[in-house]
Amino acid sequence: MKDTGIGSEKIIRRKRDGELEYQPDDLTIEEPLEIRIGRKTLATTMRTPGHDEELAAGFLVSEAIVRERKEIATISATGVKLKLDSAQRFGTISSSCGICGKNSIAAIRQNFPPIASSPEVRIATETLTSLPDLLRERQGDFVRTGGIHAAGIFDLTGKPKIVREDIGRHNAVDKAIGRAFLDGLLPLDRHILLVSGRASFEIVQKGLSAGIPIVASVSAPSTLAMNFARESNQTLIGFLRPPSFNLYSHVERVILEKY
Repeated sequence: MKDTGIGSEKIIRRKRDGELEYQPDDLTIEEPLEIRIGRKTLATTMRTPGHDEELAAGFLVSEAIVRERKEIATISATGVKLKLDSAQRFGTISSSCGICGKNSIAAIRQNFPPIASSPEVRIATETLTSLPDLLRERQGDFVRTGGIHAAGIFDLTGKPKIVREDIGRHNAVDKAIGRAFLDGLLPLDRHILLVSGRASFEIVQKGLSAGIPIVASVSAPSTLAMNFARESNQTLIGFLRPPSFNLYSHVERVILEKY
């Protein structure tokens, strides 16, 4: 059965010894997905096909459009051909789009209150540093293509609960949160979100929408992400590359070793 998120194309590869070879290469599929409520279009995202219902549900949660599972009667997917041309503009979801059409960060804070503090929500250093390898082990499409992001939701013992991949890290997060939402698992107030790549403001905000107290990334956060995490009482971890990492906010949730 063909993987929905991977396509194979013939390419020419120049090898180290200078020889040329003509062979198939696995590529991550990137296609548009239009998210609608009834006939009203909310947004269009360029995503990797697969888990589209989860992506839509996660987007609705992160935009504060729904808060409870019962608010969604049905989710259906129908295939249509979208004509993309230079004259057409979409309300596109993008991992680098800042506040992505939201009126203001103040409005976001009204929709999503800060994470409640709990002395029981703490993660050990050895558990934290084990997460990137656990995430990578579950990135089957990345192994084949080298061109796809991942988002993983783990419990505080390091057990992976949900891992999703997508060409956009924000979509991967929506897919993971959407799955948790559809399964009635929100809020994820005893979990950690780990993303490949950097931690943008939008990633931290999506974590907040799901009640996630700890957000980590294998690369750098932005200043806006850091400041938002500090104000939202979220622990933000960057450059999580075992055995090292950086703590940017609310360090009390990480059990640091004493030297």
